Amino acid sequence: MSRSRINGNFIDKTFSIVANILLQIIPTTSGEKEAFTYYRDGVMSAQSEGNYAEALQNYYEAMRLEIDPYDRSYILYNIGLIHTSNGEHTKALEYYFRALERNPFLPQAFNNMAVICHYRGEQAIREGDSEIAEAWFDQAAEYWKQAIALTPGNYIEAHNWLKITRRFE
Repeated sequence: MSRSRINGNFIDKTFSIVANILLQIIPTTSGEKEAFTYYRDGVMSAQSEGNYAEALQNYYEAMRLEIDPYDRSYILYNIGLIHTSNGEHTKALEYYFRALERNPFLPQAFNNMAVICHYRGEQAIREGDSEIAEAWFDQAAEYWKQAIALTPGNYIEAHNWLKITRRFE
């Protein structure tokens, strides 16, 4: 077993132990505890095992139980990640938008939306449609600007791309 796999398993196990302790200590309702359990299981399935179908089931169940908009934003964001990984970019964008409706301070959602738009811009170039490509690149720039505004100093490659393409104000 590789060192990164061993370290990953250690981190996953540590996270699970800490999460279980927090669930016992922090005063929460049984519904909130159950929602977190589904969220945690979704994260663990998606990140550790690559079992996206099981992770989605856990996230959908967590969404059914979770009432806090902030917590729901992270569940929606993670559903978006899975759709991004599966190449389902339209679905991914939908979930990132829904996450941002509940929590407009998720720079990673803005970044992922920008990456998808940039990818679509590159696709349009390959298809010979420079006008559509520019529209996608402009949209990517807007999302990256929002991500950078929330976390200055992060997304350096995006910042450089914005400068090089003269899209940074």
